[in-house]
Amino acid sequence: MLETNFNGKTLDILEENILKIKEIFPDVFTEGKIDFEKLQQVLGNYCETENERYNFSWNGKARALRLAQTPSTATLRPCKEESKDFDTTENLYIEGDNLEVLKLLQKSYHNKIKMIYIDPPYNTGNDFVYSDDYKDNLQNYLELTGQTDNEGRKLGNNSDTNGRYHTNWLNMMYPRLRLARNLLTDDGVIFISINDVEIDNLKKICHEVFGEENFICNFIRKGSGGRQDSKYYAIVHEYILCYSKNIGDFISGEEIKENEVYPFYDEEKQLKYKTQLLRKWGENSKRSDRPNLFYAIIDPDGNEHYPMLSENEESCWRWSQTKMKEEISSGRVEFKKRNNEWIAYEKIFEPTDDNPKSKLFTTIIDDISNLTGASLLKELFDEKIFDYPKPVDLLRRIINIANCKKNDIILDFFSGSATTAHAVMQLNAEDGGNRKFIMVQLPESTDEKDEAYKAGYKNICEIGKERIRRAGEKIVGANSVRPKDTQQIEMETGEHCSPLQKLDIGFKVLKLDSSNIKKWNPDYENLENSLYESIGNFIDDRTELDVVYEIMLKYGLPLDLPVKQLTMPNSQCTIYLVDNGKLVICLSENISTEIAKFIVQYKKDNSIDEMRVVFKDNGFKDDSSKTNVKEILKSAGVEEFVTV
Repeated sequence: MLETNFNGKTLDILEENILKIKEIFPDVFTEGKIDFEKLQQVLGNYCETENERYNFSWNGKARALRLAQTPSTATLRPCKEESKDFDTTENLYIEGDNLEVLKLLQKSYHNKIKMIYIDPPYNTGNDFVYSDDYKDNLQNYLELTGQTDNEGRKLGNNSDTNGRYHTNWLNMMYPRLRLARNLLTDDGVIFISINDVEIDNLKKICHEVFGEENFICNFIRKGSGGRQDSKYYAIVHEYILCYSKNIGDFISGEEIKENEVYPFYDEEKQLKYKTQLLRKWGENSKRSDRPNLFYAIIDPDGNEHYPMLSENEESCWRWSQTKMKEEISSGRVEFKKRNNEWIAYEKIFEPTDDNPKSKLFTTIIDDISNLTGASLLKELFDEKIFDYPKPVDLLRRIINIANCKKNDIILDFFSGSATTAHAVMQLNAEDGGNRKFIMVQLPESTDEKDEAYKAGYKNICEIGKERIRRAGEKIVGANSVRPKDTQQIEMETGEHCSPLQKLDIGFKVLKLDSSNIKKWNPDYENLENSLYESIGNFIDDRTELDVVYEIMLKYGLPLDLPVKQLTMPNSQCTIYLVDNGKLVICLSENISTEIAKFIVQYKKDNSIDEMRVVFKDNGFKDDSSKTNVKEILKSAGVEEFVTV
């Protein structure tokens, strides 16, 4: 059995990066430190030694990078009363500074987000830019939002008269994009709305963060009417930058192509398909263009087959090695001989009702009006409560462009009025999908003069949450079956559920805060008092459920997992079962061997092979009880014994 103590911190990205270097180049480490002279020798010609070189830099970039790599001891506290269908939903709405939240999501959602969409401040001089505190960003957030004993500092605008106008914006975006990239799946993609003010700077930092080779395109979105307040010409467009995590793994979405005859037919196999040389369509890509897409596949003679443009010029495949293996296994790759040499082709099948013919989306989006954003929101709330919301139709289009499948996770960490969540629910209702959303938003106060404030919405998060509630109900319809667990419905009725019965229109509200656990949250200004108070484990006003979710975060478990609460018979002891008992948490007092036996019996009754158990450190009656509990669990095959 593994016995573990948490340190209360999020994933240490700097340490992870060092471990990756050590795995590849173990010989460049001397007494635990990197010998850069040796590293340069190993990398050879790939090291830049000139003093003058191409780079993109600004004041504060190094500090912004350190900020992204500094672990956080914060947590996310569940808020059941503001949630909808808390116990069954797989959607998340997170209130807090998105920098800290992105750090907290690093373990739980690393490599799990299919699509990120953000609509950040455009830096027009009127919108505020997050002012990060390089010493303690969590404390900075709590003060900004008035959650500390201080009066709280007002969120300020980044005026274009500020001498660091662009610098402040870059220092805000850079660490957030670095953290966001870690969350994307290998075939994941990010879309960023922006206008002319920062498009050039945004593209430069995205080239650095995601890699120039992973740039997909820059969509141009045309709005409606003309901005007559523009100085010289009526500006009616903005941009949506698009980058992939790994270009070789990304497969773009396509839209249905209507009324086209498909002319290819193969009598021998009774399949209609078109063949295309297996390389990037429309290009004669060289190996140097996509070096990671140059590798061998095995031809029918059992020999290694590499992509070639000509006899002497190497090319590259269209897909990554992983994707290629999948396509070969599914029969979508075929070899044919030409001039006694095998050529690999991709099969594209005749369209059917289930698999209609499609075409690539264009990079011009000119058929979606801004009015569908503003008017729809006004219809939901019966009044104008949010300026310039993005249209739901635009987000639906982007989700399809991203090729999001029916169970993918979609993240928006500048969620505003929660248009992205609305679009996810709408699309799920249309195709029976179960896409999940994660919304993150700073609780920026509304102005007392605004209609939103007068209507009772004191910050943007209150607008976003209410928008999701109302939009979900509208999508389902007043007379439809309320969404709940699909299996439960099917067991009760004996019939399959319709998409609307399955539709998840709920969301768990989680709020950024300091750690619930005292030893992870010391008061350095009053250390003596902090040490005295640490006799108790948890902050006084925190609940056991708060601690449960913090433990889930530290373990790196998805926050949408089911959490079941059980009270042991004839006892005041409560245990929490996460993910149907794979993780068991007991934060009660007077933990005894009876609790251990109860957990063991539950493990046996529910045929749980792998189980981890977490206890409150000072919850045991004495050291002897702790030892006995540990031995009982160990003999029952419990994997890990943890105390907090």
